[in-house]
Amino acid sequence: MAGIKSLAKDTAIYGLSSIIGRFLNWCLVPLYTQMFPAQEYGVVTYVYSAVALALIILTYGMETGFFRFANHDRYKDPMEVYSTGLISLGVSSTAFVALMLAFIGPVSAALHAPDHHIYIALMIVTVALDAFTALPFSYLRYAKRPLRFASLRLVNIALNIGLNLFFILICPWLWENAPGWIAWFYDPDFGIGYIFLANFISSAVNLLLLIPELTGFRWRFNPALWREMLAYSAPLLVLGIAGIMNQTLGTLLMPMLYADKAQAINDVGIYGANYKIAIVMVMFIQAFRFAYEPFIFARSKEQGDDKLQSYRDAMRWFVIFAMLIFLGVMYYLDILRHFIAASYFSGLKVVPVLMIAELFFGIFFNLSLWYKLTDKTIWGMWLSLLGLAVTVVLNVWLVPLYGYMGCAWAALGCYGVMMVASYVAGRVHYPIGYNVPRLALYFFAGLALWIVGELIAIEAHPWITMALRTPLLALYVYMVLRIERVSLRSLIPSRR
Repeated sequence: MAGIKSLAKDTAIYGLSSIIGRFLNWCLVPLYTQMFPAQEYGVVTYVYSAVALALIILTYGMETGFFRFANHDRYKDPMEVYSTGLISLGVSSTAFVALMLAFIGPVSAALHAPDHHIYIALMIVTVALDAFTALPFSYLRYAKRPLRFASLRLVNIALNIGLNLFFILICPWLWENAPGWIAWFYDPDFGIGYIFLANFISSAVNLLLLIPELTGFRWRFNPALWREMLAYSAPLLVLGIAGIMNQTLGTLLMPMLYADKAQAINDVGIYGANYKIAIVMVMFIQAFRFAYEPFIFARSKEQGDDKLQSYRDAMRWFVIFAMLIFLGVMYYLDILRHFIAASYFSGLKVVPVLMIAELFFGIFFNLSLWYKLTDKTIWGMWLSLLGLAVTVVLNVWLVPLYGYMGCAWAALGCYGVMMVASYVAGRVHYPIGYNVPRLALYFFAGLALWIVGELIAIEAHPWITMALRTPLLALYVYMVLRIERVSLRSLIPSRR
């Protein structure tokens, strides 16, 4: 149980930076949706979908590879593993920037910004910076320095948000009232480009802040180690590409599946804005992932059933908290929906589907420990490719019929298939013995309480609805505490 407490503590610290950071970024959505029409915001959503894919390709599984080989018995010096990975990422990121800038015209056209090469150039350099700095952040997780990790993340996010507010709110006001102050750098026609500029500046500053993690050791490149890391991480690269494609493929395919391309970009904007409400589940999963990966590799060295019990406990509490988050968002959606402009409310119906889809992905991530610990990462590749196939088929089938709602159902189907397939394969190759009936109880009890909350809703009186739903949320918590035999007194920290 001590291991689970440590995991919970690290998840809380990583989660603090993730949740606060995501929440603050989340607060930008009202700004974007108020200042830019859906078609322009659709371009932002589309570009960031491509950026997410590029970031996975440019890190090519090196983060997980670092954790694996830094804990490997054959390599005694983790700094050799770290420096080898850093050099690899530095070279590949530089090559990416050179190649993309050489073909900036076709790349900009493919991202629906043919007349704005500077937008795309900024994001090319930004994603390269983020790919390189991914490994120093992984090193902080390996070194069990969650506070520095969290503080750097928060500084980066605060700078990004501050620059967004400056460029999108303050500068237009100054342009109207004192243009001479900002005429030397501000162009009112740059529009959504300032979103990309703010991201670029914050990523560049992030690199400077990480200089202590890039110095103070001897940089070495071990070709044999590098080949082993690539062999281990290559399937994870395919896994990552397939995984991010599962998240973003609907957005990327929508303009191809609509007869009206302008309507497609408009719907991409609506879908992307409403996805931001479901981001609460994504924040929790991300915080858990940051803590869980170093946790499982550290525990893998132990013997006996205690190790497996830790994995079972982690899965159980993950499902419990994920369903609690789901209920919290759905019960108080009448408040949370105001984070986007009213013109985007038509897309709120995707929120519950996307949140359950993300929950399934989180369970899949929990299950993925079996192929990482047994060095059978090829299974991760096959499982993700299976999910990608499901995503393509469902999007091509459902998007022409149901628009962006088809994207949400495709995500749910994809992650559901991946989750079930990973569980079945894991039972054969690395049986852990999860208590499936109890996990199912928590999941379906949460769904049942959500349905009850929908049935008692009074559309004309949202505050009364939320008041009626709050006891249902308390009922879920009470049920968990009774089943897990956890008393409220045990949750209160002792003063001793």
